[in-house]
Amino acid sequence: MSRESSGIGNDRGTVITVGTFDGVHLGHRQVLETITRRAREADHKSVLVTFEPHPLEVVNPQAAPMLLTVGHERREILAQSELDMVVFLEFTRELSQYTPEDFVRMLLDRFNLKELVIGYDHGFGKGRAGNARLVTQLGSRLGFEVDVVAEVDLGARPVSATLVRRAVTGGDLGLARKLLGRAYSMTAAVVHGAGRGRDLGFRTINLVLDNPRKLLPPDGVYAVSAEWPEGASGGMMHLGPRPTFSDEGRSLEVHLFDWEGDLYGQQIKVWWVERLRNITRFSSAQDLQRQLAVDLDEAKIALTQDAGFGNH
Repeated sequence: MSRESSGIGNDRGTVITVGTFDGVHLGHRQVLETITRRAREADHKSVLVTFEPHPLEVVNPQAAPMLLTVGHERREILAQSELDMVVFLEFTRELSQYTPEDFVRMLLDRFNLKELVIGYDHGFGKGRAGNARLVTQLGSRLGFEVDVVAEVDLGARPVSATLVRRAVTGGDLGLARKLLGRAYSMTAAVVHGAGRGRDLGFRTINLVLDNPRKLLPPDGVYAVSAEWPEGASGGMMHLGPRPTFSDEGRSLEVHLFDWEGDLYGQQIKVWWVERLRNITRFSSAQDLQRQLAVDLDEAKIALTQDAGFGNH
């Protein structure tokens, strides 16, 4: 179980890894497993030092990526790891000017660093200059060990947050799931909508994201799984505009198969299971109703075939 802190006093020393860890994909998990194993072997504490906001939001906002896991989502996934501690550093202009040596010295001073574990392609410090070669040199000079974790390949491609984003953006939820080791998900608040779903015979919950930087799949209709504090259900999601009603605003609506209660104001977690179709303008509400009945059957089939969806 991980814990969150701004610092740690530890006479036993720490094994640390550093990075944004957006998505906490299979490559990230291998790094986390490495630091927890090596910490146990050396009787040290395992610590992840990560950043909020994403560093590019500070140093180059136009290049900042949409996020696979916004703050609370990343915390939830990391809490399921065996890390002793997760440290969230506020990424500022000042921090962006730290050289790799400045940053390493901060880790030594604040966390009693004994070993630094980094991914094969990792870089930190100003200009991401702190690569494996430089960090190894710093370790020899400043008295800490360095362990470089090899890439995790999926076929011929190294697993990376960039590759996961491409899969999600392209609607390839199967590939995203393989790269993440779990179905892609979001957490959102239930709000009041226009009530059109109820009028059509397919009551929906309307969702609003807390963070506009959350990366969503392409517009379409999806088979999904949903979970909230009091329950869980399969369902189908409409993501995008509602052209049949001349509504071009992008909406997130979920029809839950096994729930009739009131979820307004609650946070609900939704896993994307399978994309069913594109958004279509229908000539009448009746034609849309008929298509929704087909969507419902296809979504139930997809959920039945997808044993273990949403597992972490």
